[in-house]
Amino acid sequence: MLDPRAGHHPTIVYRPIRPSDLEVLEQIHAALFPVRYEREFFFNVVNGHGIISWAAVDISRPDGQNDELIGFVTMRIIPAKESEIEHLLRYNASRKDQILVYVLTLGVVECYRNLGIATSLVREVIKYASSIPNCRAVYLHVIAYNQPAINFYKKMLFKLVRRLPKFYYIQGQHYDSYLFVYYVNGGQSPCSPLNGCLF
Repeated sequence: MLDPRAGHHPTIVYRPIRPSDLEVLEQIHAALFPVRYEREFFFNVVNGHGIISWAAVDISRPDGQNDELIGFVTMRIIPAKESEIEHLLRYNASRKDQILVYVLTLGVVECYRNLGIATSLVREVIKYASSIPNCRAVYLHVIAYNQPAINFYKKMLFKLVRRLPKFYYIQGQHYDSYLFVYYVNGGQSPCSPLNGCLF
C-alpha cells in the first residue's frame, strides 16, 4: 500500500460506497477489526440495503488506484423505541417517529491515519443525522481495549455513557464495550448536573 507520508500529498475526497468497492471493503474490515462480518453485511453496504455509507479515496495516488477505498464509515437508522439507548434519551415519548443513527464500522487504512479522514467521516455522520429532523442521536460501541478509538470519540465530543460487560465475543473470549452517544436536534441525556439521572 502507498505511504502518503513518503513525499505524496494526498487529495482526499468522500463519496458513497458502491458495488465496485466490495472486495477492498472486505479486505480493510478483515485487516482492521477483530469482529468478522458475514458476506451479506458487505453486500448490504455496497448496495445500500438498509446501510448508509461513505468512502474516503485519495484521488491523487500515483499508483493509479485513485478510486480505491482508504477509509469508510457504515451506519444504519434505528427507531429510538427499538434501540438499546432509548432510556438514555430525553425526548417527547409521544412522538413515535424518533430515530437514531447507529455507527456500525469506521475505519481508515493505517498509512492514511492521522490525516483527519476519520474525523471528516464522523462529521459527515453527524451532519447527516442532524439533517433528519426526527433524529435525536448518533451512537456506537467501542471495544474496551481500543484506547485510540475511545480517545477519538471523546475528542469528537461523544459522551461515554456506559460500559457493557461481555458485549463482544471474539475467538472464544468475552470483551467489554463502551457505549458512546452524540446528541443532535435537541436530543439530550436524561442526566443533568442539577438533577442527576432520570432513569
